[in-house]
Amino acid sequence: MRKILFSGVVVASALLLGACSSTDSPASAPASSTQSGHNAADVAFAQQMIPHHRQALDMAKMVPSRSTNPKVVDLAGRIDKAQDPEIRQMQGWLDAWGAPSTGAAMPGNAMPGHEMSGQPAPGHAVAGMMSDADMKNLAAAKGTEFDRAWLEMMVKHHQGAVEMAKAELGQGSDAGAKALAQKIIDGQQAEISEMQGLLKS
Repeated sequence: MRKILFSGVVVASALLLGACSSTDSPASAPASSTQSGHNAADVAFAQQMIPHHRQALDMAKMVPSRSTNPKVVDLAGRIDKAQDPEIRQMQGWLDAWGAPSTGAAMPGNAMPGHEMSGQPAPGHAVAGMMSDADMKNLAAAKGTEFDRAWLEMMVKHHQGAVEMAKAELGQGSDAGAKALAQKIIDGQQAEISEMQGLLKS
């Protein structure tokens, strides 16, 4: 009889211990979920970098019919090939996150340094964007005049992208978005140096 009672106490103790361990586990769950999620800075990064990249593609597409410099033509082709897939990647993130696309959330062309309305992360101005007048003037240029104007504008454009990418590294939480930000910094810093060299030559 004592053996039966003893075994009953052991079973009851095990059940109590099990209950305690199960109540502890939810407390650790939020920590793991926050580490792998995205935040407002990630959304702002994608929303602002997409139109920024699109303007760079518009500028790159002007080059073949206006430039006389094969090095500028080559660079424009590389920019087009690099940034178009990145636009699709960022749009995919926004769709997955249930965030609005940039087309509805912000104007297409903004002056450098101007804050954009309706953005989830304050302080993220779309730096380096050209105005409509800038783009029209560039489209009207030809030859050496075009090459110089295009290089000067693209340097500023790239510097703006690097600025936004650095903000994402400091404020974002999504691993994929931060990896793309670092890729943009590495690639566009190298292209800035290349363009500055072309401007000096």
